[in-house]
This record gives sequence, C-alpha cells and structure tokens, in this order.
Amino acid sequence: MSLEAASGMDIDGEVRRDVLTTAERTAGAAAFNVVLFRNGCQMASSEGKFKAVVRARRKLSMLPTTAQSLDVGAISDAVLQVCYTMGCSAFPRATPRWWMKRQTGGTWEDLRQCDDATDDYFKDKLRMSPRVFSEIAENLSPRLQRRVTFYRVPLQPDHIIAYALYRWASGETYDSGTCSFGIGRSSGITAVRDVTAALLTAYPDKISWPTGMQKAVVLRVFADKGFPNCHGCIDCTHIYIDKPPNANGEDYCDRKRRFSVQAQVVVDMNLRVMDVFVSYPGSLHDMRMLDLPSLWARAEAGQLFTGPPVMLPFGVWTNGYLLGDNGYPQSEWIVVPYGGLAQHPSEARVDNKQKTAREQWRGRLAG
Repeated sequence: MSLEAASGMDIDGEVRRDVLTTAERTAGAAAFNVVLFRNGCQMASSEGKFKAVVRARRKLSMLPTTAQSLDVGAISDAVLQVCYTMGCSAFPRATPRWWMKRQTGGTWEDLRQCDDATDDYFKDKLRMSPRVFSEIAENLSPRLQRRVTFYRVPLQPDHIIAYALYRWASGETYDSGTCSFGIGRSSGITAVRDVTAALLTAYPDKISWPTGMQKAVVLRVFADKGFPNCHGCIDCTHIYIDKPPNANGEDYCDRKRRFSVQAQVVVDMNLRVMDVFVSYPGSLHDMRMLDLPSLWARAEAGQLFTGPPVMLPFGVWTNGYLLGDNGYPQSEWIVVPYGGLAQHPSEARVDNKQKTAREQWRGRLAG
C-alpha cells in the first residue's frame, strides 16, 4: 500500500476510500506511543509533563470521528512525540554539536566515544590517530594484563596505555592527569612505568639508525630539499616533569622556569626518530648535551656516516652530516646556520631551508 493510502490522503489532500480502518489506526497509534514513551521518558527531564501530553493525545486519537480527522490527529500526534523525544535526547546524536565540546566522564570517556570528532580528539589528546592507538594497544595488551583479585577489578590495558600516552603528550602532573582518567596517583605512576617497559620490549628496533634501502630513501629526500648526503636533523627539547624528590630544583628549572629534563633527538624528514637521549636536567645547555650521549662517540669514530664523500657548496667534502642550530658547535658532522645580520642572499636561502627542516619536527613534537 502506498504512503498516500496509508495516511488516508492523496497529494491534493482529498480523502481516499482505501483508508485504514479505525481499529487499525488505533492499534498503530497505540504501538507508536508505547515505543516513543519508553525511549523518550527514560531520558527526559520533565517526565510528568511528557506523560500528560501523551495521555491527552492518546485520548484525542481514540475519539470516534471521521476518517480525515482521525488520520490528521494520528499524524500530528506522531510528529509531536518524535519532536519531543528528539529534544529530550532520547535518540543519540551521531555527531556532537560542532560549537560545543563534549562533556562526559573525563578524558578517558571522551576517547571512548565513536563519532566523526574522534580523530581530532585523539590527535589533540594523544598526538596520534585512533588507528595508531589501536595498533599500540593490541601489541602491548598481552604485556599489561592484570589478574582479577578479590579486592578490585584491574584496569584494562587500553585504559593504562591511554593514560601513559596522554601523560607524555600533555605533560600534565599526575595529580591532574589521573583525575581525568578516573585512576589514582599511584596507579598512574605504575601505569607509566609499565607502559614504558612494554614499549621497549614490543618495539626494540623502532628507534635505530637507517640502513640499506631506508637509508637511501632518507638521503634522497634530504637531497631533494637541497642538502646532499644529509642523514637527519638534531636538536634538543624539554620534557616537563614533576620535581624529583630530594633534588636541587634549580638544576631542573629550564629557561621557562619549569621543571624538565633535556631530550636530544635525531629525526629524518619523515619525522622518524633515529636516535634519542633523555637523562639530564633541564638547565643543561644543548652544547653540553652533545658530548654526553653515545652519538658523539659513534660519530667521531666514523661509525655513523660511512657513505662515499660528497662535496657540498664552497668546496666542503663530507661523508655525512646532521642539521643543527647555532646552539651546537661547528664540526665535520653537524652543519649549523651561517647566522649574522648582514647575510649574503645565498646564505640566507640556505639558513631558511635549514630552519624549515629543523623546526618541522619540533613543531610536531611540541604540539
């Protein structure tokens, strides 16, 4: 039967003869009332007012009247109840209102929502997409399973991993970060330690110096940017921490007067980390950081740059090098900007290209 026949009207509003009987219309309206009443009243704040409206509309639909008036009453009754139920949020919205932030049970509950704002929320809170997070959680879950005891239900692995990643991405203190994930401070500290150990076990070769085909791709990308035989960029960044107990606070205060530790990172043009060293307080200078990790010893011993020599502009020969800022000293394997105010146009172009290459990864890491 067509829609016009079911509603009892044609397009011009004239009554058809093949309309539903009074009993059929009454049964359909009653069934629709039951479904909408169950879905709408459970989430409506004004439940009593909604019931009163339903009773009044039901009595109107039950009254013996002409076929046209009964159909109009049933249709208006359905429209009223659908609009009221949608206003009471009985029907879940697939997409949150774009002008409002989601407010649920904290960061962890927001990460568990599934809609078209999930990708942006993951990148904002964890600096990664849901797909990458799912891959990490799948690989680390067997190493983070907790046994169920008589005292409490253990935290799930994805919950633990999400908090550790959020802690590293945001730099929030344990006191504020654990509240948004619904866990205690001691549980947060344990979670970060366990996830760190699990990551090092599951991905032992993720941070490594490129070799073979991967090395050739890196060299080709840098050569296309105007830096032949370049292997990557080197720079330092600060990782904010809580003040270590029984430690001198001035040692860990950086230039922004925040407690941090220094991290020296080497990346390629695809922002893949090839070497990282994190240990020393935030007050340490970049030049001092260069002498401490094993990167310096390997570079000076000729173990990092083993390719054939290439001549750079101004007749400089090199087997390979890294791009660094003026905080590093000039050496055979670190190329720093020319600097200065009165630069030659060619020097300014080289400095601009180098700055773009170096600052790309810093912007991604700092968010």
